[in-house]
Amino acid sequence: MTDLQTRRGPTGAVPTAAPAGAPAAAPTGAVPVARPRLLLALVLCGQFMAVLDTAIVNVAVPTIRTDLGASGAALQFVVAGYTVAYAVLLITGARLGARYGYSRLFQTGLASFTAASLACGLAPATGWLIAFRLLQGAGAALMVPQVMSLVQRTFTGPARTRALGLYSAVLAGGLAAGQVLGGVLVSADLFGSGWRPVFLVNVPIGLLLLAAGARLLPDLPGDRERGFDVPGLVVLAAAIGMLVVPLVLGHELGWPAWGWMLLCASALLFALFAVVERRIARRGGQPLISGRVLGAVGLLPALGGLFMIMLAYAGFMLAFALHQQSGLSYSALHAGLCSAPIAVGFGLASLNWQRLPRRLHGVLPILGTGLLAPGYALLGLLLRDGTDVGAAPLLLTVALGLVAGCAYAPLFARALGRVAPADAADASGVMVTAIQLGQVAGVALLGTVFLGSVDLPAPARDSGHALLVTTVVAGTGMVIGAVFAARVRRAVAG
Repeated sequence: MTDLQTRRGPTGAVPTAAPAGAPAAAPTGAVPVARPRLLLALVLCGQFMAVLDTAIVNVAVPTIRTDLGASGAALQFVVAGYTVAYAVLLITGARLGARYGYSRLFQTGLASFTAASLACGLAPATGWLIAFRLLQGAGAALMVPQVMSLVQRTFTGPARTRALGLYSAVLAGGLAAGQVLGGVLVSADLFGSGWRPVFLVNVPIGLLLLAAGARLLPDLPGDRERGFDVPGLVVLAAAIGMLVVPLVLGHELGWPAWGWMLLCASALLFALFAVVERRIARRGGQPLISGRVLGAVGLLPALGGLFMIMLAYAGFMLAFALHQQSGLSYSALHAGLCSAPIAVGFGLASLNWQRLPRRLHGVLPILGTGLLAPGYALLGLLLRDGTDVGAAPLLLTVALGLVAGCAYAPLFARALGRVAPADAADASGVMVTAIQLGQVAGVALLGTVFLGSVDLPAPARDSGHALLVTTVVAGTGMVIGAVFAARVRRAVAG
């Protein structure tokens, strides 16, 4: 029997036979919407804001230190508080969306994120800024899982695949855009406001999206009968928190003993979470992450591959920015502009990989991750002597972005393509959490490798050597990513 795919339409609702060997489409059941493109633009703008805020604050740190008299540890919490709250609460946000309605939770998260951004921009002291950053991360965690759920519930077939490509482009572009926009806003010092516009810029955008959401978001009522699995929620949140906190703060604080203790405790709690979920399922309950979701064909190895791709990408972006600003003495804006080409390449590939011959689609993740391994190392070799980031390195970053997008986007689409719309919330929570944890681990691991190889500020040559070491480690991660990609291909083919 042939699989069913879907021809392009407003929500991709007309089934046709798929070619032999094509990935099986997820069950349809999509909710028709009047303006699908506007809806997609709306939810992706919300996603973009959330990703942007993981990077935009970095370039404002020196100004925040001067203005608020913040200590180094306090500044770490200003930067990391958002990421910690965001990562810990993503799964919770996904389950709340399934229970109370994706559109309602998207609006709630967006409103919370916007209000917290306003509070951050007006914060009178460092302690208040840290507290508001935590609230901002919590708002993002409520909003972001609903993006993927709404895409899964309102698009099918080629329309869904293209939407997932745009989603991938937003994830890639947000990190680079954060550095560029942050540099522009801090350098402009609008009305003598210094660092505050990096938060306040979210307010008018958030209000506009809230108004648009009231008109465009579909009415998708939640399932109030669905269990909430409080024990699983508490254990998983604690496990993720104990993993993320030492990864984010470890290097700045000198990797204290309590950080290693938390990492060990995190591993134990993840194991305990698996036991709790199995016990709830045996009793006929509704676990936080159902076995049906994790059992979707190719999902688990795809999570591993996406994790490694984002680990290398986010970690490289950090090390590259540090090398430029502290080694080459580039301004934040200059460094951000030099970092933009890799994000542009990533976005273009995420949107256009389907234009490649169909026979290549199944092997793109393997080829992409395999090429990224030597590609990162080659870039490190070009910059190892502390030379300026000239035409050749910039062209190579574009190529790296294109290859990364060709690996990431089809892997992402293939993993979610086998998930039923009814499981979209849980699957999106798991996927987004894996991607976010990949970014956190990349910043922590590759940031530690870079900073452990050089004391900043340092001569350009020493910084270039540290970048080379970092890119070699990133390339090694891509070898592991290629193994995961190969397992996805075998699972889908089987």
